Amino acid sequence: MDDRQNCSKDEAFDPALIATVRLAMVPGVGPATRRALLEVFASAEEILAAPPSRLREVPGVGATLARRIVTACDEIDVETQLALCRRSGVMLLTEQSSQYPRLLREIPDPPAILFVRGNLLPADALSVAIVGTRHCSHYGRQTAERLAAGLARAGLTIVSGLARGIDAVAHQGAMKAGGRTLAILGSGVLNIYPPEHVPLADQVIGAGAVISENPPTSEPMTGSFPQRNRVITGMTLGVIVVEAGERSGALISARHAMEQGREVFAVPGRVDSRTSRGCHRLIRDGAKLVETVEDVLEELGPLVEATPQADGRVIHHPAELQLNDQERLVLEAIDTEPISIDAVAITSGLPIQRVLATLSVLEMRHLVRRVSGNLVIRK
Repeated sequence: MDDRQNCSKDEAFDPALIATVRLAMVPGVGPATRRALLEVFASAEEILAAPPSRLREVPGVGATLARRIVTACDEIDVETQLALCRRSGVMLLTEQSSQYPRLLREIPDPPAILFVRGNLLPADALSVAIVGTRHCSHYGRQTAERLAAGLARAGLTIVSGLARGIDAVAHQGAMKAGGRTLAILGSGVLNIYPPEHVPLADQVIGAGAVISENPPTSEPMTGSFPQRNRVITGMTLGVIVVEAGERSGALISARHAMEQGREVFAVPGRVDSRTSRGCHRLIRDGAKLVETVEDVLEELGPLVEATPQADGRVIHHPAELQLNDQERLVLEAIDTEPISIDAVAITSGLPIQRVLATLSVLEMRHLVRRVSGNLVIRK
């Protein structure tokens, strides 16, 4: 009898979840290979039950990897990992989960599963990554903290990698401003790296979440960190690089962001500083130069899906986070169908002259446009 046929029979856990986690834990099955397998087989369960001959027909699957997949049900103890998650309060999200980040689901190589300590909110769809060198200067620390705090106060979630240097400062800046922050790890969520950031990770969990695609107790491996970087950028609308040398891992994040169609921002530094060379190269290559929070909010484009905020507002464009009460009142009176300026004045309750002045501001921020002399529409 083939033991693999019963490898997912466990009353405590969903068989499909067990199969998804088990496949993700097979050495050599990365995002690209998993996607190739799923183009041939209908599910992770079918992949694990397939004979080696069929597995080897999939591009990228050789004899060694096929053997690992075939023996995975005997050699990979998923149930113990899932029981550990349950005891430790670790949430598991597959691509089919409603809480799985929509932006991350859209990248070419999304993680099969996310292990999460903390909580994810719909408002986290409005997020920006801040990354940079581990060996940052005083200027870099100040700039990263100022940008993280300002963007968090505006309502954006700050995403980074919990690494030493700029990453840690970005998380701390967001939390000092009372905002949300997410840390994407290259290790497991129950094996925080670097170890001195365990207290910081606990704080992040209280203000958002720590997240990894690796099993909870996974050790930090060199190859895990470049993989982790694509998740950082995949979850966000854009990435801000604050100080990066010519070989900094932050430049890998910037490359991922470009490939994923995300905005790339870079903070300029001293021309004689080695930690500025990476940022200056990004700017020469077309990254947006960033000096202020406004530079970021104005550059980010309209959201594919409106994002609810904690205060009940629904945001369609990040630039809306900059609006004062009067500007917000006028914008809320405008829909995606043309409406007359007189109707906007009636709906908002504002005098026509104040409406006209406010519309000019909203046009400059690319939130509305005129479709004729007296008609406006939300972009």
